[in-house]
Amino acid sequence: MGEKQQIVPLTRPAFEEAVQTARRLEESVCSILLGQENVVRRALSCLVSGGHLLLEDYPGTGKTTLAKAIAGSVKDVGFSRLQFTPDLMPSDVLGVSIYDQKAQEFRFMPGPVFTDILLADEINRASPRTQSALLESMAERQATVDGQRYDLDGLFFVVATQNPVEFRGTYPLPEAQMDRFAMQCALGYVSSEDEVAILSDQVRDHPLDRHEPVATRDDLMDLISAARDVRLTEDLKEYIVALVAATRGAKDVQLAASPRASLALMRGAQSLSLFEGRDFVVPETIQDLAVDVIAHRLVVEPEAKYSGRTGRQIVEDILQVVPVPV
Repeated sequence: MGEKQQIVPLTRPAFEEAVQTARRLEESVCSILLGQENVVRRALSCLVSGGHLLLEDYPGTGKTTLAKAIAGSVKDVGFSRLQFTPDLMPSDVLGVSIYDQKAQEFRFMPGPVFTDILLADEINRASPRTQSALLESMAERQATVDGQRYDLDGLFFVVATQNPVEFRGTYPLPEAQMDRFAMQCALGYVSSEDEVAILSDQVRDHPLDRHEPVATRDDLMDLISAARDVRLTEDLKEYIVALVAATRGAKDVQLAASPRASLALMRGAQSLSLFEGRDFVVPETIQDLAVDVIAHRLVVEPEAKYSGRTGRQIVEDILQVVPVPV
């Protein structure tokens, strides 16, 4: 058997530089999305962890703005927005091979998926066939078109949005696709004071129009690398596994969370720890992320669902009963 991979502690200069980058990014996005500090930090943690983000909330709460603000905060990062509609085809997502008569050969024309940050707007409006076109890209950072594999950029980050109140003309995401998202978050409505500040900030133009990058692509890649070196004890790894495993025997759960949830929770906790100014993970950080990482992966029994039981409630109950490492 091979030796266990050891996490190398961050050097102090590398840690401080990573925290400074994290804070600059957070302040930059929060200057655009007022009153949403908690969701901004989670979204950035999801990016740094190497996962993908699903935003489900009412129209006008800032889902699209959040994705644009993240992309606009980093210099030399590609951004594509794809509006998912019922007539959207997989080739509209991945790209297509076109025959070049002059060169007498087929040439691949990359689709919007070949970017750093992809905004999949209203993803549940596209057909299941088109939705599934993203599965390979989200899981393996590659796309296969006409039997040819094309690698995606190492920074590939999907921010998908959907509206929880409209069901006509929509196709619910299948369990396999939901499992590809590291986190599912909701922004919610801001306070009256923050809404007044939003009005004042947009009297003449949108703050995105005057938004400037605060970090380079290299800064972001260094931050992603630093997050993987955040310390995590064996007790906390066992705690993460226990939380996820508890869904497999939980009442009212038809389909439980897989080891992919454990991995997402571990990496998310490492990333969030950097944003909290720590080079080690504490149980509170894991607890803070557990609902957003695990709940959307669960399929609730129909009887429980119709009685109002949700995946988030189930995970919150699990947090109350699974012993916390001392």
